[in-house]
Amino acid sequence: MAISVFDLFKIGIGPSSSHTVGPMRAAALFVQGLRERDQLAQVQRIEVRLYGSLSATGVGHGSDNAVIMGLMGEWPDGIDPTLIGQHIAKLRETDTLKLNGDHPIPFVWQRDMLLIDENLPFHPNAMTLIAFDANGESHRDTYYSVGGGFVVDEAQAASGVLDMDNTVLPYDFSSADELLMLCEKHSLRVSELMMENEKVWRSEEEIRASLMRLWRAMQECVEHGLKHEGILPGGLNVRRRAARLHRSLQELNKPNVIGSTLSAMEWVNLFALAVNEENAAGGRMVTAPTNGAAGIIPAVLHYFVKFSDEVSEANVVDYFLGAASIGILCKKNASISGAEVGCQGEVGSACAMAAAGLADILGATPEQLCNAAEIGLEHNLGLTCDPVGGLVQVPCIERNAIAAVKAINAAQMALRGDGKHFISLDRVIRTMRDTGADMHDKYKETSRGGLAVSAVEC
Repeated sequence: MAISVFDLFKIGIGPSSSHTVGPMRAAALFVQGLRERDQLAQVQRIEVRLYGSLSATGVGHGSDNAVIMGLMGEWPDGIDPTLIGQHIAKLRETDTLKLNGDHPIPFVWQRDMLLIDENLPFHPNAMTLIAFDANGESHRDTYYSVGGGFVVDEAQAASGVLDMDNTVLPYDFSSADELLMLCEKHSLRVSELMMENEKVWRSEEEIRASLMRLWRAMQECVEHGLKHEGILPGGLNVRRRAARLHRSLQELNKPNVIGSTLSAMEWVNLFALAVNEENAAGGRMVTAPTNGAAGIIPAVLHYFVKFSDEVSEANVVDYFLGAASIGILCKKNASISGAEVGCQGEVGSACAMAAAGLADILGATPEQLCNAAEIGLEHNLGLTCDPVGGLVQVPCIERNAIAAVKAINAAQMALRGDGKHFISLDRVIRTMRDTGADMHDKYKETSRGGLAVSAVEC
């Protein structure tokens, strides 16, 4: 199973990689399949069935709208998020869906968009799309959105082969122990090893250019987050804070009373808040490795850029590569899906990734990098995914800010040591997997437990 840095970092839209980006990709893939089989023109109706977590919190995450946009032929990395509302309003007004953008068919929302309170066996984020022609059902497929925008269909799920990329990597690893062994054997830093693996798919020039494109998208997301004010959509009346905090920090002529360290931490908070408010509003952002945790990795990189004397393109590239090495381990050996293992899989993984990326560009040895990741992940174990109202707002936005600060602290602690630590990174990742398996479903992105119901009780 070969995973690229560009599998973990993808330009998309908010508010959720598993509930928005994944469903949109699945629907677009369904339409693509109809087109390739020359069935598109015969389709007279489409039925959408959302199961499990997609049913429980899908409306709050925009899963229903995302599926519609995918059926219209849109993809997360190319769609203009500002136009989604207009398209949905027109569909509801006319009861007409333009399949693939050019084939109009009837679509009655109450009849054709079904939220089913049932879990399919493979994964809690499940959806089935059914196409009907004049003779009845012509084709159906079930898709699972397994976190971070990754999508597998029913055939892949049944086969157990969840990644069709069988690329042979020069330095393939499935554990931190293997990663460390390869780094030592070939005298490579983690980012250097990752670059050699990436060059199997792309030239080094393309890799660097594409990573810088991701960084520019992250910067633009922060910039947009600092411009917008008001109330986030969804009905919780959560107020945007990033723009006001930015003005406050700009007005400071000197560090606050506790000193420059806390002042820097406030900037980290700002960067994370800006990203996650944009995500919650359905704006353009970068999945890193999920949308719910998308503010952590850019916040830590923004922190490095703002408070470092010298910053180069190489720093940015190495940051992403170092972070991706840990994301690969979390993806292979546990999960990055909140619906599968709770928020520890999203915020915990992102915290570990950011700590590793920062450690790499600060000169960490491979052992120190793994130690930084271990610290970042260890102190997010057991974190539940209990969004109020199914929206990626409370507690998600603040949780990203807190985890970004944790990531910086984890890197600092690791760099002060020699890389040796009591519990290995591999064991912490396995613990995250086991903890997620033991966690009650109501704490895994269903809004049926934890803070989600506490808000109602209040």
